[in-house]
Amino acid sequence: MSTNTMAPPKRPEIKTALPGPKGREIITADAQFVTPSYPRPSFKLVAERAQGVWVEDVDGNTFLDCNAGVAVCSTGHCHPEVVQAIQDQAAQMIHMCGTDYYYRHMPALAKKLDEIVPVKSPTRTHFANSGTEAIETALKLAMHATGREKFIAFFNSFHGRTLGSLSLTSSKVAQRTGFKRQALDVVHVPFPNEFRNPFRAEDCGDGGAGEGALNWIEERLFKTTTPPDEVAAIVVEAVQGEGGYVPAPAGFLQGLRRICDQHGILLIVDEVQSGMGRTGKMFACDHYDVAPDIVTLAKGIGSGLPIGVCVARADLMDWKPGAHASTFGGNPVCIAAALKTIELLEGGLVQNSAEVGAYLKAGLERLMQKYDCIGDVRGMGLMIGVEFVEDRVGNKAAPELRDRVEMACFERGLIILGAGANTIRWSPPLILSEENVDVALEIFDAAIAASI
Repeated sequence: MSTNTMAPPKRPEIKTALPGPKGREIITADAQFVTPSYPRPSFKLVAERAQGVWVEDVDGNTFLDCNAGVAVCSTGHCHPEVVQAIQDQAAQMIHMCGTDYYYRHMPALAKKLDEIVPVKSPTRTHFANSGTEAIETALKLAMHATGREKFIAFFNSFHGRTLGSLSLTSSKVAQRTGFKRQALDVVHVPFPNEFRNPFRAEDCGDGGAGEGALNWIEERLFKTTTPPDEVAAIVVEAVQGEGGYVPAPAGFLQGLRRICDQHGILLIVDEVQSGMGRTGKMFACDHYDVAPDIVTLAKGIGSGLPIGVCVARADLMDWKPGAHASTFGGNPVCIAAALKTIELLEGGLVQNSAEVGAYLKAGLERLMQKYDCIGDVRGMGLMIGVEFVEDRVGNKAAPELRDRVEMACFERGLIILGAGANTIRWSPPLILSEENVDVALEIFDAAIAASI
C-alpha cells in the first residue's frame, strides 16, 4: 500500500505466511541489534501502519486489533483529530523542558485532570513519560509526605520494571530474576481474585475474597511483620492488568480506604492500564466509589504518545523544587495528544466502551457456555479477561491452550494478547463497534475450536 491511510476493511485479510518475507527480515535485524529483554509473545507481528481498529503489517496483511498496543491507543490508531493536534503542536513547539520553563500545556492538562480524576480536588500533577515513571513519582511522594518507608502491594500486580516500581511488581518471576534484593521495603498480600480465592473460608466471612484480603492486612501483617504506623502507602490496581485482568471485588477498595484512613497510610491506585475510559467509566475507581490519595495514569491518556502522570492531593504534593523532575515530562506534543484524547473520551468514547464492552462480554459469555475450557469471563467495559482452564470441574489453569488460542487468533487476523498465566486480555481501541465485535468473536470461536 503506497498511501499513509487505510480504507477500513470489514474483515482481516491474510495474504502471506506469518510473518511474511519482509517481516522475517525485520525480525532477523531486531534479533541482532535490539535488546532481547522485551517479552514478546510467540506470534510475530511486524506492524507497518494502522488506522482505527485495523493494523497492516509490512507484507500487506491486515489485522483486527483487539489489543490497542496493550491498552494504549484508546481513541484508535491514528485518530484524525489526535493526529491533527500532534501535527499542529509539533509545528509550533516540540520541546522546552517544563522543569525549567513555563508553557500553557502543563497547567491546562493538570487543570483538566483535577476536574476528572477520582482524587479529591484540589490536586496537583507531576508529568512523566511512562507508567513506571508515574509509579516512581507516587512512591517518592508517599515517602516524602509521610516520612515512612514501607509499602504494601499485591501478588500478581504489575507496576513497572524500574527498580522502585519493580519492588511492587510481582506478576512474573522473569521480571525480577537477576536483580537481587528489591530496592524498597515492600510486603505483598494475595490479591482478592474471586475466581481463584486465595483465602480460607474462615478469613473471608460473608465478604468473600475482598474481606479475606483486608483481614490478611489487619490481622496478619499489622500484628506480625508490618507495623501500620511505618507504612507509607498501599499500592493497588483497581483491575489487575498483567495479573490476568482481574477486577477488585466490590467493597475491597473501600476497605483499603478505611484501613488507610485509620492508620495515616496513603492509598495509591494504579490506573495506568484501567484508566481513561478503558472500563466503561473514565476511571476504574469510579466503579467502586473510592477516592485515592494518589492516582497514576499513562497508556491510554496519550493515544499512543509517551506520557505518564501522577495526580495527588495538593496538600501531599508540596515538595520543594528539585525534589522530583523530568526533562521530557510534560512534553507539549504529548500533552496536546492527551488533551484531545480526553475530549474524545468525554465526547462519547467512554460511553462506547461501556456499551460495546457489554456486547463483547455477552458474546464471550456465550462462548463460555459452548466451551468447557473457558473458566471465567470477567471485566468491565473494554477491559475483559478470558481465563482458560482444562475444564470447569477442576478449573486447573491451561496456559498452553491459552497460547495456542492466541496464536490461532493471529493466524486468522485477530490481535489479542495474553495476561497472567492462562488468560487472554481484550483491550481494543475504545472506538470498537458491534460489527467489529461480531468479526472478532467469530475468529475467537474458530481459534478455540482449532486449539482444543
